[in-house]
Amino acid sequence: MSSQLEALRSHTTVVADTGDFEAMRALRPTDATTNPSLILKAVQKDAYRPLLQQVVQEHRGASAAEQTDRLLVAFGREILKIVPGRVSTEVDARLSFDTRATIERGRGLIALYEAAGIARERVLIKIASTWEGIQAARALQADGIRCNLTLLFSLPQAMACADAGVQLISPFVGRIYDWYKKAAGADWVEAERAGENDPGVQSVTEIYRYYKRHGIATEIMGASFRNAGQIRALSGCDLLTISPELLTELDQTEGDVPARLSVDSIGTDVPAHRTADEIWFRTELNANAMATEKLAEGIRLFSADAVKLDALLAAAN
Repeated sequence: MSSQLEALRSHTTVVADTGDFEAMRALRPTDATTNPSLILKAVQKDAYRPLLQQVVQEHRGASAAEQTDRLLVAFGREILKIVPGRVSTEVDARLSFDTRATIERGRGLIALYEAAGIARERVLIKIASTWEGIQAARALQADGIRCNLTLLFSLPQAMACADAGVQLISPFVGRIYDWYKKAAGADWVEAERAGENDPGVQSVTEIYRYYKRHGIATEIMGASFRNAGQIRALSGCDLLTISPELLTELDQTEGDVPARLSVDSIGTDVPAHRTADEIWFRTELNANAMATEKLAEGIRLFSADAVKLDALLAAAN
């Protein structure tokens, strides 16, 4: 019998959520995603420190922003030697509320990849799903630069991304699960909130059903998993980006993983299609305490790790 990872591959594109090259070689994902936290973790390992040192040596005296982007692209180039598909490279989270600066950084990242001989089709520019980030993605997509909208916790965010014509969204599962579990406190019963009853799984399922019912081409990539059960519950989603630890668990577990999501089973109880204007978007996001809090928290955490990465680069100069 094949592993659950192989069974999952028959329904879903498997993506590695890591900056660890060796894990990618072992687990053979199609695509890979990175973020500031993953790159920070990687460059502190002896195996990856030479990449940081090389960037500093070749671009000594460059601004912190330029050195950071060159480091991200250096990781992305190495990743693309391993995976056959795409890599997601994230714009500095500190720019999440600055549309113009996000556009400029996204164009700059693509220019660095193209200068290195990497086709832009193999790169997704990763941007937080704020209103400003979504509008930046709209402009980048119009330039032929494909975007991955991250830190996405709600259907209104997904609707706005669809209107902007983004290539891919990354709705988070585990962080939604974390919020509801913390809010429930002693009343949380894990067995009752597992599988299709998991609030993170339910959020991605709602987005999947909306997109497929209305013929939206934007790809859906479930992200931020806390356990393998969440992954199995979303089998059939367009893509799933998974940590090496959970990929290994699935690879070492025999059994089938039937598709839970499919275009043939989305049902009819799906919200009507609507255009997400700014006032509606901000009103709906504000009404969702979980999405508002997790979006803000995610930006803070990624921004803090970007500051730490700046400090590592400065120390190496």
